Amino acid sequence: MNDHPAATAEFDRRSFLSLAGKGLGLATLASPTVAALFNELKAATRRVEHLSASSAAIDEDFWFDIQQSFSITRGITNLNNGGVSPSPRIVTEALVRYIWQQEDVTAYTMWQILEPQIETVRTGLADAFGCDREEIAVTRNASEALEICLFGLDLKSGDEILTTTQDYPRMLTTLRQRELREGLVLKQIKIPIPPKNLSEITDAFEKAVTPKTRVILISHMINITGQIVPVKEICEMARRKGIEVIVDGAHSFAHFDFKQRDLGCDYFGTSLHKWLFAPKGTGMLYVKREKIEKLWPLMAAEKKQATDIRKFEEIGTHPAANHLAIGEALMYHKGLGAKRKEERLRYLRNYWADKLKALPNVRFHTSFDKNQSCGIANVEIVDIDPVAIGGYLMNSHKIFTTPIVHEEFKGIRITPSVYTTLDELDRFCEVMTDIAKKGLPKS
Repeated sequence: MNDHPAATAEFDRRSFLSLAGKGLGLATLASPTVAALFNELKAATRRVEHLSASSAAIDEDFWFDIQQSFSITRGITNLNNGGVSPSPRIVTEALVRYIWQQEDVTAYTMWQILEPQIETVRTGLADAFGCDREEIAVTRNASEALEICLFGLDLKSGDEILTTTQDYPRMLTTLRQRELREGLVLKQIKIPIPPKNLSEITDAFEKAVTPKTRVILISHMINITGQIVPVKEICEMARRKGIEVIVDGAHSFAHFDFKQRDLGCDYFGTSLHKWLFAPKGTGMLYVKREKIEKLWPLMAAEKKQATDIRKFEEIGTHPAANHLAIGEALMYHKGLGAKRKEERLRYLRNYWADKLKALPNVRFHTSFDKNQSCGIANVEIVDIDPVAIGGYLMNSHKIFTTPIVHEEFKGIRITPSVYTTLDELDRFCEVMTDIAKKGLPKS
């Protein structure tokens, strides 16, 4: 690598062209601010490139630099990055620039200049997921991507759709609507919280399959516990039985490192404003190429688009800016390093969880097996209402968390991100320890 000052003082042209060649957008060159921010990221990662991902995960000097790439308040400790995440400055700067661009002769600029550039973003997403660019549609979120699949498959009255009691409520609502309207049968199974091993999940699905099962919906990572599900094994089992599998990857994509080949799925939907740190209102749908033609789009498309992945993007007028800034989010993710990011998120989860594990009245609803979880965990202080704990944490200590009350368990979901500091996690643990020992203060 060239360490000459002239090489580090300006945007590394070779690195950039390599990224742009994979669909991350030459428009980035137009913004010195974005280029400078990318240089800062590149300089930081150069200092840890000799380290393994797990060693880099505990290099606090490196993560201090990463923390500075986000413009966020430190007046609130945000431990709810699972719902939607702040974007790094490199993404926000790009988004603002694209917004201003699309305001100039909008009908021409947006549709003739900016919108066609979505093809480079499509290529970048395909590279990140490990598939063909003609298998990727850019959507507004995971819900839209998954509803395209859930509504788009041809099913008839009596056909069964199998999922779990822990899957995302909006997806369950979608299936219940088809159940009411078309006479489909929604079957939900319970899986252990947490399971002893991944085979318990696979076995539960296989036992629930009947001759009427047509579709399985599975979350790659369950949003309320952070449980990673053995998608590949379930897909292989389903394929042998002629069953379609739709994978909800809202919390897995850009959270931990994997490719499509590691899942073997035919359909995959995700949000990009969670762990990829892309602009809010961006998502991705993967449909295996030979499956595109038979899957109906959510909004009608022309017949000539039957085999075109772009038919799933026919939603009418929408901003080009949000979609194009996905390119900068991909640049940031690639520059940071997918495996390095995964190990840091797991390290942060273990950092706070290890401090609370020893408390006698604390219970975790998340496995600490490396193959079953990463950056998300759900913790319960026994006999204390998690909603009350969440309210106290926020109102008295400005710590923002996600209380979960499910019919099978209750607790608080904690999701730090790469910008979270150890000091912030220490404060969270101090308050939680105090609650566990003394209970909530009486108002």
